[in-house]
Amino acid sequence: MSDSFQRSNLAQSMEAQRAELEHALTGSPFRIYADRMVQQGAKTINILQVAWTLRVKRSCEMVFTRLPELLASGERLAKDLRNLRDDGRLGVSWREYTRDAGERAILLIDLLRESGDLFLEHEAAGCPPVLFYEYEKIMDGRDLPVKSNFELLRIIPSQDVSVDYSRRRPFVIIPPRAGHAAGVGAHEHDSQLGVALREGHPVYLVSFRREPEQDQQLSDVAYAEATFVREVIRRHPRAPLPAIIGNCQAGWATLVLAATTPDLTGPIIINGSPVTAVSGNIGDNTFRYIAGIFGGVWIPMFLCDLGQGMFDGANLIHNFELLNPERRLFLKYAELFRDVDTTRESFLATEKWWSSFCFLHENEICWILENLFIGNRLGKNMAYLGRQHVDLKQIRAPIIVFASHGDTVTPPQQALNWITDVYENEEEIRVRGQHIIYMVHKDIGHLGIFVSSKVVNREFRQVATTLEAIEALMPGLYEMCIKDVQEHDGRKSFSVELVERSFKDIRALNDNYRDEFPFGAVDRASELQARIYHTIARPFVRAAVTTFTAQASRSVHPERLSRALISSRNLMLASFKSISEQVRQSRAKARVDNPFLLAEALYVQHIAQAMICWRDLRDMMYELMFHSMWNTPLQHYFGDRYGVQARQMTLEELRSRPDVQFALKMIATGGFIEAVIRMMALLVSDRGGIRRDRLDRWSRVLTQNEPFRSVPSNRLTTITRQQTIIATLEREQAIETLPLLLDDSEERRRAYLVARYVPGPIAEMSPNTIDLLGRFAQVLEQPPITGDVTENPLAEMKAE
Repeated sequence: MSDSFQRSNLAQSMEAQRAELEHALTGSPFRIYADRMVQQGAKTINILQVAWTLRVKRSCEMVFTRLPELLASGERLAKDLRNLRDDGRLGVSWREYTRDAGERAILLIDLLRESGDLFLEHEAAGCPPVLFYEYEKIMDGRDLPVKSNFELLRIIPSQDVSVDYSRRRPFVIIPPRAGHAAGVGAHEHDSQLGVALREGHPVYLVSFRREPEQDQQLSDVAYAEATFVREVIRRHPRAPLPAIIGNCQAGWATLVLAATTPDLTGPIIINGSPVTAVSGNIGDNTFRYIAGIFGGVWIPMFLCDLGQGMFDGANLIHNFELLNPERRLFLKYAELFRDVDTTRESFLATEKWWSSFCFLHENEICWILENLFIGNRLGKNMAYLGRQHVDLKQIRAPIIVFASHGDTVTPPQQALNWITDVYENEEEIRVRGQHIIYMVHKDIGHLGIFVSSKVVNREFRQVATTLEAIEALMPGLYEMCIKDVQEHDGRKSFSVELVERSFKDIRALNDNYRDEFPFGAVDRASELQARIYHTIARPFVRAAVTTFTAQASRSVHPERLSRALISSRNLMLASFKSISEQVRQSRAKARVDNPFLLAEALYVQHIAQAMICWRDLRDMMYELMFHSMWNTPLQHYFGDRYGVQARQMTLEELRSRPDVQFALKMIATGGFIEAVIRMMALLVSDRGGIRRDRLDRWSRVLTQNEPFRSVPSNRLTTITRQQTIIATLEREQAIETLPLLLDDSEERRRAYLVARYVPGPIAEMSPNTIDLLGRFAQVLEQPPITGDVTENPLAEMKAE
C-alpha cells in the first residue's frame, strides 16, 4: 500500500526526477568542461591583475624614488642661478657653457661621422671579427665535407703574456651569432679572452663570416664546431679536454654541441644563454611575449624571402635596442655628448663591433624560433638537430651557468629553468654523474655578463681558475658564491664556495604562476600561420624579390641607414673633420661648477625618465595584450595537446637503470681509491657544499698524489660517478661497507687521514661533518683524531 502511495505521490516523483537530472548535469562532461573554463578564466583575470599591479607599482616606486633627487637638483640649480645673477656672472657662465656645448656638439657630430665611416669600411670588408688580439686562421668551415661559414681562429698572445701550449687546458670561446659579427667577449683587453691568456691557457675563437653557406643548417654548424674541437684536442694531446665558453646564443649552441658529441668537451661555461626562452615572472621579462603579439615564425620567413633566403641580423639588434630605448637610443649619445673629450677611442672600438651585422639562413632562424623562443623544445629536452635527438642528459662535462637579475634579455629563469625541466630532481643529476654549477649576479645587464671588465675579472676569472677543481667535485647541483675579501694591504681578493642546491632553490627564482602554458597555443598558431604563408603568400613574395631589391632592403634598414647618413658620404658633414681639428686646438671647457652643466644633466635625466615611463607603459600593454589573447580558456584548449611535455624519469625508474644497478652491486667491491672517493661523496652530500680551499685540496689529491695520479681521468670519472650513486641511494650501507674496500689497517688509516685532511681545520667544520668523520673512524676501527690534519697524508707518495 505504501509503495503504491509513494509511486502515486506526484511531488516526490518530481523531486526525484529533478535530483536525477541535476546529478546528470553536474556530472556531465559539459559541466566539468564549463567548470574548468570558469576556473581558467579566473586564473587569467588574476594574472592580469597581478601583472597590472606589479608594473604600476614598480613604475611608481621608480618615479617617486627619483623625484626627490630631481627636485633637489632643481632647487640647487635655481639657487646657483640666483647667486650668479646677484653676482653679475650669469651672462659669463652662459657664454662659457654655450661655447663648451657648441664645441662638444661639433666633436660629437665628427665622432659619429668617423664611426659611420668605420661602419662602411667594415661592411665593405665583409664584417671580419673585431678582436683586440691578433689571430691566425686554423680551419675554415668551407673546407669541411659539410660546409658552413664558421672558422677556427688561434689567438696570438701579446709578448708580455706567457702561454703553456703543452699542458694547460685550451679555451675555446664561441661568440654569439645573434645579429652581430664575431667579437663580443674578445674585443677588449679585459675580456674572457684576455683573462684566459693571462692565466696561461691557449685560446681559440670560433668565428664566422657574415654570410652563411647556401642552405646552411644548425646541424652543419654543430658539425663544424665539433670538428674544430677535435682539432684543438689534436693540437694539445697532453692537456685536459678544452673548456668551451658560449655567450648568449652560443650558450645553448654549446649545450647542443656537448649533447650531440659528449666525448669531446671539457667544462662548459654558458653566460646569459636563453635555454628556456619562454620562462619568466609575471610583471617582468617582456621580451618573451613578442612572438605571441607580433606573430610567430612566419614573419622571419617573410623577412628571409625579402632577403632571398637570408635573415638580416640587424633586425635582432634593432629589437634589442628597442628593449631599453632610454639606454640604447638616448643615454648612449647623451653621455657621449657629455664626455666626448675622453671617450673617443672606447666608443669607436665598441661601435665597430656593435654595428657589424651578420646574416642567418632561413633554416637557422626558423630552427631557433621553433625550438627555443616559441616552441621551447630544447628546454624540454625534445629538440632534434636533423635526425639526431638533442638529449641534454647525455652531457658528461661539467656545466657552469652564469645569469643575472639585471639581465632583461635572459633573466635567471630562462637561463636555469631547463635544469628543472630536463631532470626529475637533484638526485638524478648526482646519479647521472653530472656537475651543474650556477651563479646569479645581482644587477649586471645582458652584455655586461660577458663584456664588463668587472665581471670578467671577478666571476669569470674565478671560474677559469677553478675548472680543474670543479672536475674533481662530486656530481650534483651547486651554486658558486663569490664574496669579496679585503686584504690588510688594501688589495681585494675573493672567497669562493660551492654550495649544494636543490630544485627548490631554482624554483624560488620563479613566481607561483610559471606562465608558460599560453606558449603552447602560440606555438601551434605559429605553425599554422607558417603553413598558410608558405602555401598562399610565399610564391608571390619570392617571385617579386630580386637580388637588387634584397640588397636595397638591407641597405635601407634603420640600423644601417642611420649610420650611413652620418658618415663622410653625407656632403653636409664633409667639413666637420677640419672644423673638429680646429675645435680641439682651441678647446675651452666649461668649469665643473658651471650651473648650466647641472641644467644639462637635469634635462637628460628628465628625458630619460620620460622614456622609461613610456617603456614601462609599452611593456605593460604587451603583457596584458599577450595574456588577454593567449591565456584564455579556449586558447588553453587550442594549445593543450600541442604543448611540449618532456618525459621525466622517477627516482625508482632511475634506480632500475642498468648502470645504476651495476654501481649498487659494486657497493662492497673496490679498494683504496673507491673508499676515499666514497667518503668524500658522503662528506659533500652531508655538508651541502664545499669551499674553494677544500676543493683545491681534494683536486691536488686526485691529480698530484698516488695512487690517484696514475689512474686515467676517465676511469676516475667513472669511479666518482659510481661512488656518488652509492652514497646517494644507499647512504647507510655505503658507510657500513667501507671496511670491505680496505684490506689492512694501514690502508684504513691512510684513507681516514685523507678524509680528515680535505675538510680542513676542525674549527671550520659543521657538526654534521664532525659526526660523519666520527662514523668513518668507528667503522674503520681508527682512533678519532682530535687535532687538525694540516699535512697531506699522501704527500710522501707524490710522483717525482
